Amino acid sequence: MRSFRREAVRLWRCAVDRPRWQLALTALVSTWTLGWIGSQFGQHARSPLGVLHAAVTWAGIPGHWLESASAWFGHPGRQGLLAVLAVAGGLCWAATAERAQLPGLLGWLAVLAAAEGIGYRASVHRAALAMVVFVVVLALLSLPFRRTLVVDRIVLLPRDVVRAGVTAATLAVVVPLVVPGLVLVRLLRPYLTRPPRPDPTRRAIPLARQPDQASGPGQRKPARPAASARRSVDSGRTAN
Repeated sequence: MRSFRREAVRLWRCAVDRPRWQLALTALVSTWTLGWIGSQFGQHARSPLGVLHAAVTWAGIPGHWLESASAWFGHPGRQGLLAVLAVAGGLCWAATAERAQLPGLLGWLAVLAAAEGIGYRASVHRAALAMVVFVVVLALLSLPFRRTLVVDRIVLLPRDVVRAGVTAATLAVVVPLVVPGLVLVRLLRPYLTRPPRPDPTRRAIPLARQPDQASGPGQRKPARPAASARRSVDSGRTAN
């Protein structure tokens, strides 16, 4: 349980560790996607552009161009293209990694565009199925290399394929939750107790070594003075 919690915290930090322009774009996509998903549980489900139209209408901004765009996406002759776009969105989700999170945003935008013509369930199901099939195919292709001990070339390993697939799925799912998560973290920040951090300007104080630990088991003890050196000292004293 503790390892799962640490992994979840690490992935959340990766999800928000982006350039500022990308984090702003993520916030916009997160708000749009969350409003679209939330509207599916109401009495009147809205399309992605329907959510934008409701927002601009509430703000008093003319939204006739959104109605024209919705009619263009809803044309029956474009449903096949939009279905392919949903599959492309799922492949973008599969290409999401800790250091490459922009494909996850592009995947959600592709799913939103496809949902305008083929609906919520069809777009999301096609995207999720495309991602799962892609990861499963890579996992099957990696089975012949499951007993590889020394990696001296680029190869597919089952454990790495599964880990990358889980990471991609988690980062893709986190996108709609970025804005609520940032708001929650900001609200809880004054109430959280953090462990003290070491001061980088102060040097670490070395611990005193015990007398019996000064020489380890593999270290030699200091050699005793040679007998000839003792004779020379004694002869010098006699001469004086």
